[in-house]
Amino acid sequence: MDPIERLSRLFERFPGIGPRQANRFVQFLLRGSPAARREFIEAVQALQSGVHQCPECKRYHAGERAVCGICANHERDASRLAVVASDADLLAVERSGTFNGKYFVLGGTISLASEKTSGLRLDDLLASLADRMDGGLKEAILAFPANPEGDATAVRIREELIAASPELRVTALGRGLSTGSELEYADPETIKSALDSRR
Repeated sequence: MDPIERLSRLFERFPGIGPRQANRFVQFLLRGSPAARREFIEAVQALQSGVHQCPECKRYHAGERAVCGICANHERDASRLAVVASDADLLAVERSGTFNGKYFVLGGTISLASEKTSGLRLDDLLASLADRMDGGLKEAILAFPANPEGDATAVRIREELIAASPELRVTALGRGLSTGSELEYADPETIKSALDSRR
């Protein structure tokens, strides 16, 4: 396969990237200097050796230690756990500066077409509950996007958490977020409002 077409097709696999935008990325790289292309290649290769998935929250992070800086921070409030769909959602909540608890990255939301949880880290979340509760966990906050998939995921996760630990308080973000909005694009004040009005 033509290397230009191959790279363009790889870029098309990125979320929200269509054929025209993928082709623009390839053309940008072709017009750039060899040093710029080499820097791009090295950055992609560094993802394999320098990035780890935290065994506790499941987010990807760079660093020497397996456990990420958030999970290793003993100043964090272990009584509250925000369950988010993606690393981008975790970073959005962190940027808001209003949440000092721990996180768990579920790895996506339930597709309404299949209603299957395959590919999600639900089993990992449930398996970690006993240890988290021994460590003081009292509330799980379901922080999913305000859209039908996020709502369906929240319903399913709430049911699973309550069945596994009936004494755990399970809340969801309030509607400081407008319906259809993605958490990763919300401004810090909106996230603060959603956290404050969780139910």
